[in-house]
Amino acid sequence: MEDRNLAPFAARNSTSLGRKHPEPAHEYRMPFERDRERIIHSSSFRRLTYKTQVFLNHEGDHYRTRLTHTLETATIARAMALALGTNADLCEAISLAHDLGHTPFGHTGEEVLDELLADAGGFEHNKQSLRIVDCLESRYPGFDGLNLTYETREGIQKHVTRYDFAEDSGEFPHRWPTLEAQIVCISDEIAFMCHDLDDGIYSGLLEAELLEAELPLWRRISEDIRSEFTAITPEMLRKQVIRGLIDLEVTDAINETEKRIRLFAPSSPDDVRGLEERLAVHSEDLALQNELVSDYLFKKLYRHYKVLRMSAKARMVIEALFQVYTEEPNQLPEGSLKRLSNEDTRIVVADYIAGMTDRYAMNEYKKLFDPFEKLL
Repeated sequence: MEDRNLAPFAARNSTSLGRKHPEPAHEYRMPFERDRERIIHSSSFRRLTYKTQVFLNHEGDHYRTRLTHTLETATIARAMALALGTNADLCEAISLAHDLGHTPFGHTGEEVLDELLADAGGFEHNKQSLRIVDCLESRYPGFDGLNLTYETREGIQKHVTRYDFAEDSGEFPHRWPTLEAQIVCISDEIAFMCHDLDDGIYSGLLEAELLEAELPLWRRISEDIRSEFTAITPEMLRKQVIRGLIDLEVTDAINETEKRIRLFAPSSPDDVRGLEERLAVHSEDLALQNELVSDYLFKKLYRHYKVLRMSAKARMVIEALFQVYTEEPNQLPEGSLKRLSNEDTRIVVADYIAGMTDRYAMNEYKKLFDPFEKLL
């Protein structure tokens, strides 16, 4: 079926570079399918439910969380994979794992841990995602981690967006990962740009009228919808503009990637890895429009004083937890305590904090610093 349905440059289960710990083939599930399901069944994946995207989880039930963002990324990546003749199962597996290493409180948590670990290698969530699937998850008696395929792990390590970078790694020496991994990168960007606009308007921190006045991309889609539905409500207009924006972004990415495939004519996944340029990109015009949107979000949403207040609280919580655990590591849970004899205490503490949900981190803070909080 793969030979019949997939393009020559697509990653195939039959030619996968395999797992670190060899396992017998499953009777009716392919390796990339098994990767996807191992990720979904992991504890780290479930914890994404209560990890911040932009707005803290307790701010409202309808804001995106790290989990809903992950699912939106996976659906976009699957659609692109099928349109481009690449491996949709691999795209889904990488998508579902790409944010496992995120800390509580979004990028603020990552920044704080990176500062606290400056002289111990720093902290970067792509690297942490790979540590989770390679080492920190514990579900199998024969090995640590989830024992995912090389291709899924490569896609996790080499996830690149405006806010993510891929460190050089001897295990993954190529300039670029598979096209499937590149599809996940651009799907991630589409997902977070569109849903941050949506959540920003829903929260009241962004105004649709100002978006229309200042962003040509938003204005074009909004005007088309209002010309067709003259009595549309503001709420329905917001939802339809986001829908139209996602469709425009995905269609443009598919069309531009197809052009580049014809230009570079890769005939294998290794050809894709060895190219000088990425294959999965937007057209030049839309990329420029997206830069305007990204800059607008940074200035008007991510730097909004209410979001900065949430970030300040997050910084206070993580810095305090890190300090108290490193000064008295015996307060760590049993699984972390076992690692202290062989590993840097700071790394063990960072792993523990990074795995927390927003809710758990705040509860821990209350237990440790509120003298009237019951501990039993």
